[in-house]
Amino acid sequence: MLDKLGHHWQVRTRREFFTRAGSGLAGLALGSMLAGKGVAAPRAVDPMAPKAPHFPPKAKSVIWLFMEGGPSHVDLFDPKPLLEKLNGQPMPASFGRPITAMGTANNTLMQSKRQWKQHGQSGLWVSDWYPHIAEHADELAVIRSCKADGLNHVGSVCQMNTGSILAGRPSMGAWVTYGLGSANRNLPTFVVLLDDREVVGGPKNWSSGFLPATFQGTQFRTGDTPILHLKNPDGVSKAQQRSKLDFLNELNARWDADKEDDSELDARIRSYELAYQMQSSGPEAVDLSKESEATRKLYGMDDEATLAYGRNCLLARRLVERGVRFVELYCGSGSGWDAHSHIEENHSKWCRASDKPIAGLLTDLKARGLLEETLVVWGGEFGRTPFNEKGDGRDHNPWGFTIWMAGGGVKPGQAIGTTDEIGLRGVENPYHVHDVHASILHMLGLDHERVTYLHNGRAERPTLTDGKLIKELLA
Repeated sequence: MLDKLGHHWQVRTRREFFTRAGSGLAGLALGSMLAGKGVAAPRAVDPMAPKAPHFPPKAKSVIWLFMEGGPSHVDLFDPKPLLEKLNGQPMPASFGRPITAMGTANNTLMQSKRQWKQHGQSGLWVSDWYPHIAEHADELAVIRSCKADGLNHVGSVCQMNTGSILAGRPSMGAWVTYGLGSANRNLPTFVVLLDDREVVGGPKNWSSGFLPATFQGTQFRTGDTPILHLKNPDGVSKAQQRSKLDFLNELNARWDADKEDDSELDARIRSYELAYQMQSSGPEAVDLSKESEATRKLYGMDDEATLAYGRNCLLARRLVERGVRFVELYCGSGSGWDAHSHIEENHSKWCRASDKPIAGLLTDLKARGLLEETLVVWGGEFGRTPFNEKGDGRDHNPWGFTIWMAGGGVKPGQAIGTTDEIGLRGVENPYHVHDVHASILHMLGLDHERVTYLHNGRAERPTLTDGKLIKELLA
């Protein structure tokens, strides 16, 4: 049996069932009586109030480093010596039926031009495209056998965020906000940071879907002013601003009194209040000038190539430090990593843009004692095929690709799962996007099967109808 929020009733006897059901009917009658006297029935409890997790969490926050466009796992974290031997040859029949997204299945195999080394005591393989991240090899858990369902960017980015290639479902950040509530009422709980372009598919990737609108992500702007209008206009005092907001809330509440199911209006009312609260705490949270020159250099903010992502990584650290639960940072917004041709030029650019900032983030989190309670996730919507496309590029590969995690309860210094010898398919312990989502929620103390919301008569959950914990991840 489910209540209005989609939570299961723990009913043990028929007597208890009828008692609870009868109480609900009494509540309906009371609401009707109050409405008849012109008194609005009380709204639900504050949806952003902190909620207890299902079990003790390993992590308090998530920083998701989203490499949009599909970084090539066979050129970054999953070396394939056989590709060197088979370079320029058709794929052997022993690897099964050729599959590709863009009709390159009959193209010849293409070796990686990278130099590979094992790093740290763990001996994890990382290519020379990521020299700074390689220094953190002993902190990474590299999942080499990920798989997804989408072939194009719009559906695949959507699935990596929401679990479905079709729009309309809540994003992971929205589910986390719904499941845990807010840890800082003066800042958004779920923040999205872009670089220089819009993400493919746009705001649906941080939407609340069928959850109440108040759980959706808040997009910050790029540059030195990520939050606009933090200061009152000249001549408007704090007291005047508070009075204006109170009056606006009163008008909204009157309109909202008989519209209990209008989550959009409720979210707008709450967003006005959050905006007011952010006027006091927001400027300090996003003011990177307070950071030391050494910290700014650590994130690569002294180099034009790494400035944009370095700024966002530093901002992400400041946000989780202040209680923001979920921060998603896009690198290569607008499918920047999508190297159908000239992969050397393309990936050299984006690896340089992200390598030092990500390494700086890991170093900084660890130095501040935050890495243990912050789950860092790296990956794109899919990987890339071992076939050549247009002679010097690679196609989309959702059948076997790499994601890594660090901090937040993750067992570090290990590779989990494998792809076949050419990096086309996950073969040993393949893990679906839903498994990745289930594991992220687990680190935050949430059981993905118990995070439910009643929608259209169905108890919906983040991982749809499947998903399992990647147990090897756990420390």
